Amino acid sequence: MTAVKKKKIVILGSTGSIGENAVRVAKNLSARIEVCGLAARNNLKRLAEQAAELNCPYAVTSDASRESDLLRMLPPGCEGKAGEEYILEMVTRPEVDLVLCAIVGTGGLLPVLEAIRAGKEIALASKEVLVMAGDLVMKEAARYGVRIVPVDSEHSAIFQCLDGKRRQDVSRLILTCSGGPLLNASSEEIRNATYAEALAHPTWNMGPKVTIDSASLMNKALEIIEAGFLFGMPGNRIDVVIHPQSVIHSMVEFIDGTILAQMSTPDMRFPIQYAITYPEKYSGSMKPLDFSKFSQLNFQMPDRKLFPSLDFAYSALHAGGTMPAVMNAANEVAVERFRRSEIGFTGIWNIIEKVMSKHKVLEQPALDAILSVDKWARETALTI
Repeated sequence: MTAVKKKKIVILGSTGSIGENAVRVAKNLSARIEVCGLAARNNLKRLAEQAAELNCPYAVTSDASRESDLLRMLPPGCEGKAGEEYILEMVTRPEVDLVLCAIVGTGGLLPVLEAIRAGKEIALASKEVLVMAGDLVMKEAARYGVRIVPVDSEHSAIFQCLDGKRRQDVSRLILTCSGGPLLNASSEEIRNATYAEALAHPTWNMGPKVTIDSASLMNKALEIIEAGFLFGMPGNRIDVVIHPQSVIHSMVEFIDGTILAQMSTPDMRFPIQYAITYPEKYSGSMKPLDFSKFSQLNFQMPDRKLFPSLDFAYSALHAGGTMPAVMNAANEVAVERFRRSEIGFTGIWNIIEKVMSKHKVLEQPALDAILSVDKWARETALTI
């Protein structure tokens, strides 16, 4: 019997929520997947544990000052490096087939671009990569013939619903949204929401930044922009509907009025495994959906007056150019300022709106311009 050729993957952001689930998927499918590189920034102890669990030959921390710490923790046979340049080196190694990018924030942009230019498949969980530089990234992917498969549950659902369908038959994309921990809160409760309250997500177990974004609906705003670039769809054909049970992950409506929906138990291992193994599907360790536990599925429209994030996204997508990068950078700074109790919860939206209003859009920006605008937006967000 011919041995199955394993797909060799690199996991960036391996100690975060998506990264940990990717490790679980890789361990469960060890006969088909080999992790040949791991990268993280802060949790070096867990990074070393993952390297041992996966028998991984290469591990990198982006913090250049901590090489000695990493080397002391790594198991025998695992080479360790420290510095962002070694992440770029790792994703371009000849043996790598696929790079799963789960770096929170903007740190995934350069590794994804380098991996694309090296001809590697991309499993993309870092939505900021496309929000910052969607036009540039998608053009590079087309130029190098690289496939980008989304890891976000919503974009994975749309990707699956569109698979094999003619794009001219698509009417609109419908992103579902749990509504987050403040779904039924009053305007006063939203204004006075604490960091702990905004972290209390009812459905998903995610990292703190993504969970705060979920509370403000900025996570969905970022996903609107990501969907626009991933699927070549204008903002007026991307809708959002709140679905608290998080069983339907997103939908596609076709021109004849029919709708395809993708459903599963709320477990990020489903879209992670699909992105890694696409176009094949394999039996995993995840539990199938138990319909007996859902007597009803609910839907409602988001309140865009209480949660203005979606309007920011549609405005940024319409403006194009550097505006999505500005929105993203302002949000990252605002969320951090909220975490430090420098601003209230609604101050997040105030900062984003004011930074966007100060920006003059640069059309079709090169990478240097995108990074420069990102820096400007962060500095400006600190002054508001």
